[in-house]
Order: sequence, then structure tokens, then C-alpha cells
Amino acid sequence: MSAVASRLETISHKMGTREQELADMLGTTPQSLWRWRKDEATPKTNHLRRILDLAFAADELSELYPPDEAHVWLFERHRLLGGRRPVELITAGEIDAVLALIAQLKDGAVA
Repeated sequence: MSAVASRLETISHKMGTREQELADMLGTTPQSLWRWRKDEATPKTNHLRRILDLAFAADELSELYPPDEAHVWLFERHRLLGGRRPVELITAGEIDAVLALIAQLKDGAVA
């Protein structure tokens, strides 16, 4: 399994995401995900960066929630994100705010 395929598997497993959801968050198509998983294509730099950021978020979130809870967490509104959903920010390429919220949760600063 390639490094990219491994990261995609981490995201899917730890966040409980479906292919279309993952493709949307990464700004690509399910077909591209399939090619990346099979090592038939290499993601461009911007997609690779998003994959690595999302894999990091998945690892961090998995310390707080099982996959089904992490999946719900991605799609619910959060006060500290201004009422926005983490998935919206990730899709818009604004993952830093999501990572900051996960860090706060891990530190116990947010209930």
C-alpha cells in the first residue's frame, strides 16, 4: 500500500467517511481517490497537502471519538467555529480552525 493510500485509509477508517464525502473534503472525485489508492495516479501538491492535513486531523480526532462519533462530529455545528460545521471548513481549505478546535477538545478546554 502506498503512503497516500495508507493516509486515505486512515481518514476513512478513523472518521467513518464515505468515498463521496472524502472526495468532497479533498476537492476531488471518487474516481481520483480510487486511482490514488491503487497507485495509478499521484495527487497534485494541493491535494497531497489536504490528504496529509486530514489524516493528521483523523489521528487527532480518533483519540477523542470512535469513527461513528467522529463522523457525526464532522457534520454538526460547533459554537467555537462560529456555528459552522468542520466539514464545511475542511472543504473550503480552512482546516487550521478545525485542528485548533480538536486541540482544544484534547486539552479539555471545551466541553
